Amino acid sequence: MSAQDLARGSDWYPAPLGEYTQLPQDDSCSTLEPSEQIFPLMETKLYKRRWVMLFIFSLYSMSNAFMWLQYGIINDIFMRFYSIDTLAIDWLSMIYFLTYIPFILPVMWLLDNRGIRDVLVVGSALNCIGAWIKTSTADPNMFAMTFFGQFVCSVATVHILGIPSRLASLWFGQQEVSTACSIGVLGNQLGIAIGFLVPPILVPNVDDVSELANHIRIMFYISAGVATLIFVLVVIVFQEKPELPPTQAEAQARNIPPEEYSYTASILRLLSNKSFMLLVVSYGLNVGCFYAVSTLLNRMIIEHYPGEEVNAGRIGLTIVIAGMVGSLICGIWLDKTKTYKQTTLVVYLFSLIGMLVYAFTLNLGHLWVVFVTAGVLGFFMTGYLPLGFEFAVELTYPESEGTSSGLLNCSAQIFGIIFTICQGKIIDKWGTLAGNIFLSVFLLIGSVLTGFIKADLRRQKVNHQIDVQTVSEKTAADVEGGTSPPEILKERKL
Repeated sequence: MSAQDLARGSDWYPAPLGEYTQLPQDDSCSTLEPSEQIFPLMETKLYKRRWVMLFIFSLYSMSNAFMWLQYGIINDIFMRFYSIDTLAIDWLSMIYFLTYIPFILPVMWLLDNRGIRDVLVVGSALNCIGAWIKTSTADPNMFAMTFFGQFVCSVATVHILGIPSRLASLWFGQQEVSTACSIGVLGNQLGIAIGFLVPPILVPNVDDVSELANHIRIMFYISAGVATLIFVLVVIVFQEKPELPPTQAEAQARNIPPEEYSYTASILRLLSNKSFMLLVVSYGLNVGCFYAVSTLLNRMIIEHYPGEEVNAGRIGLTIVIAGMVGSLICGIWLDKTKTYKQTTLVVYLFSLIGMLVYAFTLNLGHLWVVFVTAGVLGFFMTGYLPLGFEFAVELTYPESEGTSSGLLNCSAQIFGIIFTICQGKIIDKWGTLAGNIFLSVFLLIGSVLTGFIKADLRRQKVNHQIDVQTVSEKTAADVEGGTSPPEILKERKL
């Protein structure tokens, strides 16, 4: 009897065409569900240089995130230097949010049609150009030009925020993709951390305008030099994708003929995916709150602790460092458990709790309390960022990771603008407590929406199906080679 006949006629072996039977008399064996489709198995490989690609992207993301916050964390200094009001200085941060909305669709098209390398080259070039424009604006009469430089840097951001999940899928294996996405997000968070910490040190609150201008100029030149180095690295070192795919799911995605892919149809499918759209709104609410807190942090701290600009930066650093730890832990947890919805919901609820604790302890008069509560808030609120990306990829596979991430970030930018403006007005009129409770209400709404998401993990189903299929084919090959059923089961626990 041939191996094929054995496979068809015995309870010990997998049946053809994706139908699997139960392996008897073994507690470690379970029934394998029938699959809907057989996928051709392809060669896969993990390359060591995947970590280099991730590192270069993280550097680029870090540089751009630093320039987002280099004004806001010392907003009182820049308001006096440029003779502008609070709304004008807030727009130096919010321009990042506003720019994202009209530019995200063309950048997603570029990502899908030209690839990740072209997107990063264009983005890092814009980041470099914007940084050099700002080097000439250390003058009280150059606010319009510094705003233009910040606008150019904000366009570069559009080429960053949707990349981590795409980069992880292109280069990393099934058991490390969430961790890789988290590390990609960590680069942006590290830039925010540096943006909280360094500007108050480089630009002290001095009365002499010429001395202040010199400090500002030094900060601008440092950021421009770093952006230039990163641009060179991206051009010379960064690669589009490995020669062989890292996972079977990515291999199947590569096999989709270009003529069968429609960018417009992909967008429409995503917009009609109810679970994904719930995630879009809930993600936007959470990250929008984070953007508002980051933008207005200096104002909130200075209101209760006058003259503590440096400590305001350190509190922001605490938020982000705690969030980096949270992101990494969440990424590792997802790779181990694949519990996307449960993890996302728990982190969301703790973000809400952290926001409430922060709100009610900010005015106690003890800075160490603010450091602790801000750290707890950051651990969960910033730790949520990669969860949203990876959950979206699972809900929308095989749609482009860049497209789903782009829509998530578009939602975050819209809510970021709304929350920053509204919270700023509320703080001016009723104080920081009212402003933070305002954000807490929307975090509660986001938690409820997350609970309604139906977790249809499509990418995991494909990978699992191919894993089962691999076992099926290997088992049949072992039988044909003379290995007995009990020996097969002993060697390979299903």
